[in-house]
Amino acid sequence: MSGVDPADGVGSGGVGSGGGGFGQVFRVPAFRAIWAAELFSVAGDQVARVALAVLVYGRTGSAAWAATTYALTFLPALVGGVLLAGLADRFPRRDVIIVSDLLRAVLVAVMAIPQLPLWLLCGILVVVVLLHSPHSAAQGALMPEILRGRLYERGLAVRQMTAQTAQLVGFAGGGLLVAAISPSVALLLDAATFALSAVLIRSGVPDRSRPVPDRAHHPAGGYRAAVRGIVDIAADPRRRALVLLAWLVGCYVVPEALAAPYAAEIGAGPSVVGIMMAADPLGSVIGAWLFIRFVPADVRERIVGVLAVAAGLPLMLMFLRPEVPVTLLLWGVSGMFSTAYLLQTQASFVRATPDAGRGRAIGVAASGIIAGQGVAVFLGGLLADLWSPSTAIVIFGAIGALLALGGTVAWARAAGGRDSSVAIWAHADATSSPSGS
Repeated sequence: MSGVDPADGVGSGGVGSGGGGFGQVFRVPAFRAIWAAELFSVAGDQVARVALAVLVYGRTGSAAWAATTYALTFLPALVGGVLLAGLADRFPRRDVIIVSDLLRAVLVAVMAIPQLPLWLLCGILVVVVLLHSPHSAAQGALMPEILRGRLYERGLAVRQMTAQTAQLVGFAGGGLLVAAISPSVALLLDAATFALSAVLIRSGVPDRSRPVPDRAHHPAGGYRAAVRGIVDIAADPRRRALVLLAWLVGCYVVPEALAAPYAAEIGAGPSVVGIMMAADPLGSVIGAWLFIRFVPADVRERIVGVLAVAAGLPLMLMFLRPEVPVTLLLWGVSGMFSTAYLLQTQASFVRATPDAGRGRAIGVAASGIIAGQGVAVFLGGLLADLWSPSTAIVIFGAIGALLALGGTVAWARAAGGRDSSVAIWAHADATSSPSGS
C-alpha cells in the first residue's frame, strides 16, 4: 500500500496512473470498498432477474410479458435520474450511497413476503429502481475524486469487468439457485446484498474525505435542478454527442431480455436461458480488458463510433436463427464492442463535466442509459410477439448500428478534429504521472 495517501488521494492528486496495471486501482482503499459493494449487489440482482424471466414466461407464454417485466427494472430510472440524481450534489455523496442501499434493502425484504399482491410487488420494485439513480450518481461522482488521471479509466474497466462477471455468475447459476430455493428466499438474498453494500461503504469510504459539494453552483434540487442538468448537457456539443451514443446501448441488450423466448424459438428449452443471458456479460468482461489493456489512450476516443456501430452487426446475423453455440458467440462479440465504446463515452463525459454539477449530470446520463434499455427491451418484446424473437433482435441490432452512425458524425463535429480530445486528455495528464497508460 505504499504511496497511497491515507485519505485515498482525494484533494492531493490521488494515485497516479503510471505503471502497474489493473491491479493498481486496488491500492486505493475507497475504491476497494466501492468495488466490493457493487460486486455483491450486482450478483444478487441478476439472480432475481433470471427468476423473473423464467417465471413470467413460463406462466404466460408471452415474450411481451417477459420483456415487460424485465423492462420494469429499468424504466423508472428515467424519472429517478431526472429528479433524484441531484441529491448527489446537495448532500455528502458517501451518505447518499449508504441511505440508498439501506432503503433498498428494506424494500426488497418486503417484496419477499409470500403472497404479496402483484400490484404492490410491482410498485415496490419501481421505488427500488428509483433509488438506484441517486446511488449511481453519487458513486459516479466520487470515482474521479478517488482515482486520478488515466487511472480513472482503469477503475471504470475493473468495475465493468467485475460487474459483468457477477452478472455472468448470477445469470449462469441463477436458474439453478432459484430452482433450489424459493423466490422469496432469493429476494431476501438480494436484500442482504444491499445491506452488505451499505456496511462496506460505511467502513471503507472515510467520511472526512467526502465533503458536501458546493451548493452555490446549482439550484436547490428537484425539477429545477433536473431541467438545468438536462439543459447543461444539451448545450454542450461534446457531452450531448457522448450521452446520445451511450443511450443507444439499450438496443444491444434486447437479446438478453429475449433469451427465454429465443431459446423456445430454436427448441433449446429453458435450461439454456441463463447461459444465453450470460453471453453478453462474458463478452463485456473480455471487451473491457482488451480495450483498456491494448488500445492506446489517444486512440480510444477516435474509435468510439466504430465500436458502437460494430456492436450491432453480430445481432443482425440472428435472422439465421443459429443454434446455441453460435448464438453465444454472436451475443458475446456484441457485448465486447458495446462495453468498449460505453467505457470511453462514460470516461470522456465525466471528465467534461464540472464537479459542482457532476452528480446531477451523471445521474441524468446514467438513468438515460437504464431507461433506454427498458424502452428497448419493452419494444423488443412487442416485436417478438408480433413476428419472432430472432426478428426483434435483428431489428434492434440494425437500429443500434444506424443510430451509432449518426452519433459518430455528431461526435466528430463536436470534437472538431482532435481539439476536444486534446483538451480532455490534458486535464487527465495534469493529474497523472508521466508514464501514462
